[in-house]
Amino acid sequence: MITLKNPVQIAKMREAGALLYEVLQAVKQAVRPGVTTGGLNRLAEDLIRKHHATPSFLGYEGFPASLCTSVNDCVVHGIPSDRQVLREGDILSLDCGLVLDGWQADSALTIPVGEASAEALKLIAVTERCFFEGARAAVKGNRLGDIGHAVQTLAEANGYGVIRDLTGHGIGREMHEEPAVFNFGLPGHGQRLYPGMTIAVEPMIAMGDWHLSQDDDGWGMRTVDHSVCSHYEHTLAVGEDGLPEILTLPGFDWKELDDGTDTL
Repeated sequence: MITLKNPVQIAKMREAGALLYEVLQAVKQAVRPGVTTGGLNRLAEDLIRKHHATPSFLGYEGFPASLCTSVNDCVVHGIPSDRQVLREGDILSLDCGLVLDGWQADSALTIPVGEASAEALKLIAVTERCFFEGARAAVKGNRLGDIGHAVQTLAEANGYGVIRDLTGHGIGREMHEEPAVFNFGLPGHGQRLYPGMTIAVEPMIAMGDWHLSQDDDGWGMRTVDHSVCSHYEHTLAVGEDGLPEILTLPGFDWKELDDGTDTL
């Protein structure tokens, strides 16, 4: 069942989203060669708890950390470890969620560690743009297929593989709610979008083939061909009029994206 949120509830999710943005920005600033993913996890959890929120991921279906740290060919769900040391040229996906006053926020980004290759930087940039193209389609009256089609079209135009086995999702009181939000699809197909729907749109894009295998730890998902991957996610709310509000990106203005002045 899809739950529609009222303005008061969306305001609560906006507060959670603003806090999560702060947490991820702090973790992002701490990323450099020689840092361990275990250390990044502790930083994220400390910041979340400092603000009287709760990590969404910790203990979720047994996941042992508050932050997912996925390096290079690992798409999602990488488990942080003090034995995993980041190296110059790696690309790192950070995925985090929190609960504040009973409401969830979920967001992810991919960044280079030190100086990465031009090819890796292009993948990261295209993945971010895939999110915004998908999010732009999340308007009243459109369908979920419009979001997936927008993501898929841009990714495949750049020669990338769109991950099929993992999706975005509804979000609210629970981290994962209905509906599933695919990163591929046909325009005009799927669940219709209504004001008050809150969803996490999260393109996961591979430089090569999109097929995945699971790590022996039962969590990490990586490309079969070991091509590097990028992941970008925000929580958003479908509005009554116009483009959606991105709840985990405070201060974002769609006009800045459209006129080329954004720094995303």
